[in-house]
Amino acid sequence: MRPVLLLLIFFTLKLFSQDEQPNYERFVSVFTERFNSGDYDGIYDMYDAGMKNAFTNIETRNFFENNINRLTGEIKSMQFYTLREGAHVYRVVFDKSVADLTVTLSPESKINGLLISRPMSLGIPLLERNTTIMSLPFNGEWFVYWGGVTEVQNYHVKEVTQQYAYDIMKVKDGASYVGDPLLNESYFAFGEDIIAPCDARVVTVIDGVPDNIPGEMNPQQLTGNTIVLQTDNEEYLLMAHLMKGSIVVQEGQDIRKGEILAKCGNSGNSTEPHLHLSLQNAAEMEESIGAKLYFDRIEVNGEIRLDYLPVKEDFISNSN
Repeated sequence: MRPVLLLLIFFTLKLFSQDEQPNYERFVSVFTERFNSGDYDGIYDMYDAGMKNAFTNIETRNFFENNINRLTGEIKSMQFYTLREGAHVYRVVFDKSVADLTVTLSPESKINGLLISRPMSLGIPLLERNTTIMSLPFNGEWFVYWGGVTEVQNYHVKEVTQQYAYDIMKVKDGASYVGDPLLNESYFAFGEDIIAPCDARVVTVIDGVPDNIPGEMNPQQLTGNTIVLQTDNEEYLLMAHLMKGSIVVQEGQDIRKGEILAKCGNSGNSTEPHLHLSLQNAAEMEESIGAKLYFDRIEVNGEIRLDYLPVKEDFISNSN
């Protein structure tokens, strides 16, 4: 399905806070009530003059009734998670799917821009976070380059299939490498062991993808050399950009926490050696909705943290 675009215009509202504004909180309440009751005329009444000039009442009804509600069902929740060029972005959980809704309001709190992204099916149960106890999938201290639940902390949040994923690397003295930056071997993360964060079963193995020259990418093979683990709780852990030829497990194999799986590499859509780590509700990333990944007991910036979700610029390691 192509992205569903209603209209996104008139970005006259300039916001400097990353917090949800009170008038948008009211918008969420009213919009949800009218959408779920089928009051599409009421939604049209929420438009400003520019939106009403662009779309008729009938067009608005057809859009929400036939293009949205028929595919998604009712709204179960709308959660604000970021501002984008002055627009509020919400992650909307419907009965049958998940989508992003981007909206701008006029000074009179009327809708003057609205975008609904491609809905992702909820045919597979939505996963909020892990219930399996997890440790970090590596030894020693690593650096969280992308991580967290806001777009400022974690650019993955923009993509439902990878929301809340981590990009993790090794850093020493403020740098991720020493020596020639065009050699993977110069990077501290390259060749480091990637280990099982819990007992699980290997459900996907992709190997044979060449490691990139640092600074170059391979967008045709996004995750590069990859392992996907399935826990007993039907959670799926994806580990991507692994070193070519380093994977030592096979699909269908049961593995134990701490067991070596592969080595960190620079394959796929990656500019330098690092580990892409994500929790998802299905084995295939393209069919998944990402979930929050917490770790049971780890050291974060020198302090022990329990049941912790790492965020951008954290230094993290397993606690002894």
